[in-house]
Amino acid sequence: MAKRIQLVLNKDIGKLGRAGDLVEVAPGYARNYLLPQKLAVHTTPGILKQVERRREAERKRLAELKIEAEAQKAALEKATALTIAKQEGEKESIFGTVTNQDVAEAIQAALGIEIDRRDITVPEINKLGSYNVDIKLHPEVVASVAISVIAS
Repeated sequence: MAKRIQLVLNKDIGKLGRAGDLVEVAPGYARNYLLPQKLAVHTTPGILKQVERRREAERKRLAELKIEAEAQKAALEKATALTIAKQEGEKESIFGTVTNQDVAEAIQAALGIEIDRRDITVPEINKLGSYNVDIKLHPEVVASVAISVIAS
């Protein structure tokens, strides 16, 4: 069985890894595809040091993002219930539903914090009342915010 070759990727490659990753591949794959296409380079002690410095910088950046997300979580959960006004129908039902965009706009108006609507998880809301909405601020940080749906 042939040995594996260690390479550092220059570009993201689907099932292999991301740019800057240290990967082990078959010699033929490296020789015939990755190296001629300049998608990867052979490992040297200098390149390994560069890879380690990049990983450390990425770890620091992710730690800073997590601290920022924790601060946003504290601000969101400290806030009183946000209100969203919807047109009322019979028996406290509302026309339409409360969407992620409605919640994002309410947070922007009340707190001045901009949240991407795709990170908001809204339960099925068809009636007036109070509900909890989850907001994913970071892969490890999720905030729960209380919203009130009122008649407009």
